Amino acid sequence: MAISLEQARVIVAEARAKGRELGLKPLSVVVLDAGGHVLAFEREDGAAPGRFEIAQGKAYGAVMLGMPGSAQMARAESQAYFMAAVNGAYGGKVIPVPGGVLVKGSAGAVIGAVGVTGDTSENDAEAALAGIAAAGLEGVA
Repeated sequence: MAISLEQARVIVAEARAKGRELGLKPLSVVVLDAGGHVLAFEREDGAAPGRFEIAQGKAYGAVMLGMPGSAQMARAESQAYFMAAVNGAYGGKVIPVPGGVLVKGSAGAVIGAVGVTGDTSENDAEAALAGIAAAGLEGVA
């Protein structure tokens, strides 16, 4: 199973809608497939131009390590050397904070990740989870 383009578009739209519902700052949302490739991305009006790289870094770390941003952050706090080494191995592309959310398919396998940035990391993760659920998939934040 893979995330379809239509599901990726639903994830982006519904994550943004959740952000508006919660009154969050302008969000940027990216959906990556299981190989870390971009399926969909949107940056809301008013979001900083560098937000793509942050959203992608959150999602990339999640999908490449098979752990959500919250777990990466805990690992960075307890074993900074590990996350520094990982980030070196991945060319500095990993941003180990909440807002990088794993996407699992019906069999429980990781099929991609969503990265949201723009508000607090916890709010970013909440928006990502809403988008993933709207697409009929399971999110792990």
